Amino acid sequence: MKLATWNINSLRVRLPQVLDWLAQNPVDALCLQELKLADEHFPLEAFTDIGYHAVWAGQKTYNGVAVISREPGCDTTRNLPGFDDPQQRVIATTLPSPAGPLRVISAYCPNGQAVGSDKYEYKLRWFAALHEWLKNELVAHPRLAILGDYNVAPADEDVHDPAKWEGDVLVSEPERQAFRDLLDLGLSDAFRLFPQPEKSFSWWDYRRFAFRRNAGLRIDHILLSEALRPLCTACEIDKAPRAWEQPSDHTPVVATLTFS
Repeated sequence: MKLATWNINSLRVRLPQVLDWLAQNPVDALCLQELKLADEHFPLEAFTDIGYHAVWAGQKTYNGVAVISREPGCDTTRNLPGFDDPQQRVIATTLPSPAGPLRVISAYCPNGQAVGSDKYEYKLRWFAALHEWLKNELVAHPRLAILGDYNVAPADEDVHDPAKWEGDVLVSEPERQAFRDLLDLGLSDAFRLFPQPEKSFSWWDYRRFAFRRNAGLRIDHILLSEALRPLCTACEIDKAPRAWEQPSDHTPVVATLTFS
C-alpha cells in the first residue's frame, strides 16, 4: 500500500500534472495541499474517471487540502476540532487496509511568514492544537498516517545551507520543537526510517535557480503511528515533477507499507 503527499500549489493549474503523476504512480492514497480553489470547484470527476475517490476541504485562492484514494473514505473530519480557524488546512478520512482501518490525514501547516510575526505565533498555536487533536486521534485510530507540507525542516540535514537559514522561519527552534512534539506522541518520520542520499529535499524556491542548484528544504513529511512504523518498507522523494514545465515548488513524497 502506497501513501503519498504533494503540495501542488494550485490544483486548478496543476490538475493535468497530478493526473499524469497518478497514471505513472498509482498510489493508494495521495494527500494534496494548497488546492487554492473553493469546494464547489474541486474537479472530482477528473479523479473518478481514473478510478479514484476524494474528500477535500477547499478555500478560494489560498490553502485547501484533499485525500485522493483508491477506496472510498469514511468518518471524514475537516479542520482541527476546537480550534477556531477559517483556513482550510486539515482533512482526515479512514481508509480500508489489509491490517484494518487506516486513518489518513492531509495537513497543510502554516508557513509562519517571519519569526516573531503574528503569523508565526499563529503557526505555533496551530501546531499546539494539532498536537492535542492527534493525541485523541491516535487513541481512536492506532493505524494513523499524517502526511503533508509541515513547513518545518526538522534538522540541519534537511536544509541546503544551515548557516544561511539559521534562526529563520521553517527552521527556528520553536518550530522544530513543535515537530519533535508530534514525534513524541509516538509518530515516526517515515523518510528517516531508511538511509537516504545527502541533500534530499522536497521544496525548492522558484527564484535563483534553486532547483537546478538543489538549494532546497525537506519540509514535506509522512509521519506514521507506532502500529504502522514496522510496516513501512520504503520512503522516497520523487523529484521528477519538480523538473516539469510550470511545476509546483514542492514534489511528492511516497511511503510504502507492506502487509504480511
